[in-house]
Amino acid sequence: MQEKGTISIHTENIFPIIKKFLYSDHEIFLRELVSNAVDATQKIKRLASLGQYNGELGQLQVEVSFDEKAKIITISDRGIGMTGDEIKKYINQIAFSGATEFVEKFKDAKDANELIGKFGLGFYSAFMVADKVEIETLSYQEGATPARWVCDGSTEYELTEGTRLQRGTDIILHINSESEEFLQQQKLQEILTKYCPFLPIPIKFGTRTNSVPDGEDAEGKPKYKQVEIDNIINNTHPIWVKQPGELKDEDYLNFYKELYPFSDDPLFWIHLNVDYPFNLTGVLYFPKVKKDVELRPNKIKLFSRQVFITDEVKDIVPEFLMLLHGVIDSPDIPLNVSRSFLQADGNVKKINTYITKKVADKLAEHFTKDRAGYEAKWEDIGLFVKYGMITDEKFYEKAQQFALLQNTNKENFTLEEYHNKVKENQTNKDGQLIYLYTNDTGKQDGFIQTANSKGYDVLLMDAPLDNHFISHLEQKLEKTQVKRVDADTIDNLISKTDAPPLALSEEQSTAVKTVFETAIAKPNMQVSVEALQADDMPVTVTMDEFMRRMKDMAAMGGGGMMGFYGNMPDTYKVTVNGNHPLVIRLSQLENEEEKTVLAKQTFDLALLSQGLLTGSELTSFIKRSVAKL
Repeated sequence: MQEKGTISIHTENIFPIIKKFLYSDHEIFLRELVSNAVDATQKIKRLASLGQYNGELGQLQVEVSFDEKAKIITISDRGIGMTGDEIKKYINQIAFSGATEFVEKFKDAKDANELIGKFGLGFYSAFMVADKVEIETLSYQEGATPARWVCDGSTEYELTEGTRLQRGTDIILHINSESEEFLQQQKLQEILTKYCPFLPIPIKFGTRTNSVPDGEDAEGKPKYKQVEIDNIINNTHPIWVKQPGELKDEDYLNFYKELYPFSDDPLFWIHLNVDYPFNLTGVLYFPKVKKDVELRPNKIKLFSRQVFITDEVKDIVPEFLMLLHGVIDSPDIPLNVSRSFLQADGNVKKINTYITKKVADKLAEHFTKDRAGYEAKWEDIGLFVKYGMITDEKFYEKAQQFALLQNTNKENFTLEEYHNKVKENQTNKDGQLIYLYTNDTGKQDGFIQTANSKGYDVLLMDAPLDNHFISHLEQKLEKTQVKRVDADTIDNLISKTDAPPLALSEEQSTAVKTVFETAIAKPNMQVSVEALQADDMPVTVTMDEFMRRMKDMAAMGGGGMMGFYGNMPDTYKVTVNGNHPLVIRLSQLENEEEKTVLAKQTFDLALLSQGLLTGSELTSFIKRSVAKL
């Protein structure tokens, strides 16, 4: 058998285009060729199970080897092999429709995803790293003749009788000078570990030493010796291909350590297993999340039939679950030929919806069966739940039953429970229910104590997403406002009745305002004298709730108008309680200097109690106080 010919494509430009568009992911050549070898091996197993192949199967594994001096990488299998005619059918004829139009359309494209997503070019990824590719193969079919195929990356090939004596295929790559990095053992090991850790057929890459029992020493203690064994780089039966009933908690935790060896144990996990209307398996883990966590996605690995594809799963996994860890495996997710990017498809949307539902159901189940355990994990779980409620309407509807609000006493309530707790006491005169919150119990302690003294409850909202979550709650909860406890005086935050009469005359009120403006002497402090309860604080310094919230969001990286507000200077409202005995006394003083000193002291005490004094201001305040002793 000897034949020369031309690969059946409609343009001679196809190889340069393949190289150009796949170059950014050039290491995937090894994944593609190993995956093909695994497919061929699985096919011979299938044929044997059906009685269509009765020969000896032998050791079914794929072997990757390399020769640095000869600049050769070889991928070998004991699969079904190919005949010469099958090579011409499957290798020489790249299955295009309208290839010429296709090449013309994409010749200037910058994005490989559109190009390589439509055609079966996996084998030809070999030409990204090889000047020449050889195939040595022998079909499983009785009486088949070995075949050898050689191509140098042009559209010309040579097909002759081969030398292989055993069923299966060798793919031999003659590595080009630009790709010699792939002739290093460590580099090949890294690629195989990344892309092939869970392929269903053993992948051998060289050998490694292993300790085995070797009798006992003179004292009767066991001895061991070092032996060379095959270096099998993959786990052929990961837990996600098993049924949940087969697995124990220990199995899930061990697999998590296999995926993330340096991480703390997860909080819990969800086993995905569905075969209609799409195929999807996998395990998603809820990790422990710190308050100062960097929101880093790419912890979920996507597989297709146990072949690693990508950790970019934003279209499959809902945005709010991108911080989960684990694996998803689905043959029904459309991929481009490099199998590194997803393509738009109805199944992707269905899978996304399914995962949202499974997560919501799992959280609801956990909350119902073990509320105490759920509350203990809330500091970690809350980030996911709040993010989901903000970004996903369907999840919000389900999450209302297990989302928790925590107050400063560390008590936890569902949304309905908290509404019932505070609705009677914290509804203002206009029928608006007011939720109070703090994001810093230390700095805002004085305001919290004042609120508590009136029987009001204060929520603790100090998690990374709480500013956004608060705004979302206000949109969702009917006739409800959420206000930070230090955003105004407590009587203004929850106004129950009309303000009491002002004890100062209009002239006195104006004079007190002027005195405080003189004592403060800061343009960002706007002074007003108001009629409050006599036992309220004499001076309160607050920032408008809207401005404060915009600034908090801007500090988290919010753009647009939030960024605009974030760049604006801080402005404060200084509320002087015209009914407080201290302020009334100040209004009655005749000495202007004494008035100013008293106003300054009262203002500084207000700043001190609210944690608003800067370092230099605090130092000056202490010096003035000591001087008076």
